[in-house]
Amino acid sequence: TWHLKKIPQIVRERTFSLDSPKFEAKTKLELNSVCGIECQRKLPVPSLSDLKNLLSYETVFENGTRTLTEVNVLGAVLDPAENTTTRRPLRKKRQIYGTDSRFSIYDKRFMTNFPFNTAVKISTGCSGILVSPKHVLTAAHCLHNGKDYVKGSKRLRVGLMKTKSRGNGRKRKETSDGLPSFQWTRVKSTHIPKGWFKGVSGDIALDYDYAVLELKRPHKRKYMELGISPTIKMMPGSMIHFSGFDSDRSGQLVYRFCSISDESNDLFYQYCDAEPGSTGSGIYLRLKEPNKKKWKRKIIAVYSGHQWVDINGEQQDYNVAVRITPLKYAQICFWIHGNDENCTRG
Repeated sequence: TWHLKKIPQIVRERTFSLDSPKFEAKTKLELNSVCGIECQRKLPVPSLSDLKNLLSYETVFENGTRTLTEVNVLGAVLDPAENTTTRRPLRKKRQIYGTDSRFSIYDKRFMTNFPFNTAVKISTGCSGILVSPKHVLTAAHCLHNGKDYVKGSKRLRVGLMKTKSRGNGRKRKETSDGLPSFQWTRVKSTHIPKGWFKGVSGDIALDYDYAVLELKRPHKRKYMELGISPTIKMMPGSMIHFSGFDSDRSGQLVYRFCSISDESNDLFYQYCDAEPGSTGSGIYLRLKEPNKKKWKRKIIAVYSGHQWVDINGEQQDYNVAVRITPLKYAQICFWIHGNDENCTRG
């Protein structure tokens, strides 16, 4: 079962106008992180003033204007030992770890139904997931490189899947290739936590590689609920799942599942097969609720991508995801609802 946690409160203190961004950064679908698993374990627990700084956020609007919102954090538990686990050996392989275990979803009955239809394509080349009738969760680096917003993010759009059809009049036939086409929707505003920006955290902080996009008009699809990320030991079903638009399988929706290998307070390390393009996908758990036949699914992390890090002088690689901690749940929930009343239990 899900272990509910009381959520800290993120409270808006004040909002300032900033200069419009340049929108000149190049999109990088693969990051080179400087802080790997060992380094993450040694990071100090942020103080309350650190958290207020890291969780303050920028909002960029469709017309190119930008604001900074400073926040206060109420009821946060700063527990350094909360999420540490025993060390596990790292595997040293590539993005496809051994046999490629990804599944391309061709059948339109699956593709256009829950949970697969919650996966969306971001116009900068990443993936994302629907988290409300008007909001999409994705990775921050799909929109911002730590210093500036990427070129394509000025006129950002989100592609919702629909199956291709051809023919005229009322009798429309599905194409035989079964590939999805996209209904593109403009983005009204984008929220990115200040912790992602260089200069605030010293270097790019993967812990804050998440962003929420507000769509210009609501969609009418089922979306995925947010959940607090459990530790590996407490994980229902022990498997994580995610779907995205991997760049090596053009136009296809690609689904995969695997177990998590390691964790830090803010990140999961796993070996789900994934290629660039699936970055920003919502990672979810599923479990059977007592006395119910249907699966319950909740997003517990955002897929940040494939990482190379230096460990003991050797380059090692892994796939990393940003965990939805109680604080991040509070922030994302606040961005979606505009208040914290809907965000008290995760």
